[in-house]
Amino acid sequence: MSPDRPVGDLFRRFRERLSAERENGTAVERENGTAAGRESRSAAERENGSRATAAGPGVGRTDAGSRDAGLAPHPPRDAAPRRRRGGKGGGEQLNVPPAEFTSYYGRPVLKPPVWRWDIAAYLFTGGLAAGSSLLAAGGQLTGRPALRRAGRVAALAGVGASTYFLVNDLGRPSRFHHMLRVAKVTSPMSVGTWILSVFGPAAGVAAVAEAAPLLPERGVLGLGRRLLPPAGHAAGVVAAVTAPALATYTGVLLADTAVPSWHEAYPELPAIFAGSALASGAGVGLVAAPCAQAGPARRLAVAGAAMELWGSHRVENRLGLLSEPYTQGTPGKLLRAGRALTAAGVVGALVGRRSRVLSALSGGALIAASVCTRFGIFHGGVASARDPRYTVVPQRERADRRAADQV
Repeated sequence: MSPDRPVGDLFRRFRERLSAERENGTAVERENGTAAGRESRSAAERENGSRATAAGPGVGRTDAGSRDAGLAPHPPRDAAPRRRRGGKGGGEQLNVPPAEFTSYYGRPVLKPPVWRWDIAAYLFTGGLAAGSSLLAAGGQLTGRPALRRAGRVAALAGVGASTYFLVNDLGRPSRFHHMLRVAKVTSPMSVGTWILSVFGPAAGVAAVAEAAPLLPERGVLGLGRRLLPPAGHAAGVVAAVTAPALATYTGVLLADTAVPSWHEAYPELPAIFAGSALASGAGVGLVAAPCAQAGPARRLAVAGAAMELWGSHRVENRLGLLSEPYTQGTPGKLLRAGRALTAAGVVGALVGRRSRVLSALSGGALIAASVCTRFGIFHGGVASARDPRYTVVPQRERADRRAADQV
């Protein structure tokens, strides 16, 4: 290579710089034990980079050096080496020490549900419709017309509100229609859409049949007056048969997601939603029916409250770390309020058998308890998805248990 060429000049300057750095490093090594050597070493580190600050090329960072330099910690490289089992003397480090859980810049591991408050309201109105239809069927079979009428009207109002909230969440009404093109047994959303499609018309016919006495006795409307009552009875039975599926499928839908506190509570969520539906339906009967006809509503309130309180207690105590979202913050306040209102509603329903005012207050408490329970379960699941700790820690615990079982 000719020295007159630019490339030769660059190579020559590079060799001169490398020789100077080598001589500087040798001088620093000789003076390492003296104060002057330490000062020279600091100057060399400032110029060429240090292992603690990782300013130079090809150097690592240690925990102690990072702390002294005020830098962010790196994976530990200056930990004491582990000794081999059965070996003598010092041994090499086999693996890095176990690290505590940290999140990538505090961001959640899962994407939180995009559902808004209208889905929580949908959970409540669907349960109210299911419980009210069962109440109406009880009034129909036991000859209690006021209880039957209240249950049918409340069921139609509840399923109408549920349809509105569901379509509002989907964005366009056509999307609800498109979901009916396919029936997938393995999809809770698909099954729920078909359940709602069967329950809605049946509840509508049963509610319209209550207006039959208002029609004239002659003419075309008179024919409707004669045909509506038997059609309403048949539709009421269909709605009552479909009601348990409508009340519980939303619990299965939540448990089928990857949200930690919903998914882990898959045995309890259907029971909680079923009990909440029965309690809210009983509340409608206690509010609208006279005391003489409210006997089935009181029994329905006791059964629904027992299921709801049992399920709520389970999700707040059985899930370990994943029970925390149900006991803290807004979800905890809502679920505690739901338990208190449920207990007060049941006590008032049993005590106020002859008091119309006390029965109505008890019914209102049961309906409000159902609202608090549904919203508490909803917000508890959303909170567990936002905190990465509820995703990573249970996964590690399950992995440790599998590893222990294999050993």
